[in-house]
Amino acid sequence: MLIQLLTEHPEALGEIVARTPRWVWGLLAALTLLGVTQLRTRRLPLRRAVAPAIGLALFSLFSLGKDLAGTPWLAPGLLVWLAAFGSLMLAATRSGPRPGTTYDPLSRRFVVPGSVLPLLTILAIFLLKYGVGVELAMQPSLRLEPGFALLLCAGYGALTGYFAARPFALWQLASRQPASPACA
Repeated sequence: MLIQLLTEHPEALGEIVARTPRWVWGLLAALTLLGVTQLRTRRLPLRRAVAPAIGLALFSLFSLGKDLAGTPWLAPGLLVWLAAFGSLMLAATRSGPRPGTTYDPLSRRFVVPGSVLPLLTILAIFLLKYGVGVELAMQPSLRLEPGFALLLCAGYGALTGYFAARPFALWQLASRQPASPACA
């Protein structure tokens, strides 16, 4: 409905933006900043690489729970989310870490080349959540439709799984490295 509304009445975008709570724009700014930090090559420990993926997974699950609370689709939706998350994460890690990624077992840090893909994935998750929020504000009964609910869960899970693939690939790289010799 949102796409149809904006296609037929582009002036409605102004009203939608005006009715959006201010904190949403703060969240968008923070998420954009997080994505922008991923554009440059960085040297970081695994826990710093994993933290954004955990944060976005929690945001995704919170969004799913909020959007489907009180519906019969929450439990099946969680299973769909998990299947989409796992499928995309495993598919995205098959090729291993991005070319140029290295691991130093002595410092236990990675050199991770910059990429625009994390930024685009973060923004896609935000836009999905924003679009769903607008749709549900205009048509609250959509949350009861199985096609909408399960597609929403698959979208959240797939995007989150794709974003989580990067730190998982780093963990795989580190686990293949020989252990560093103990200091005497």
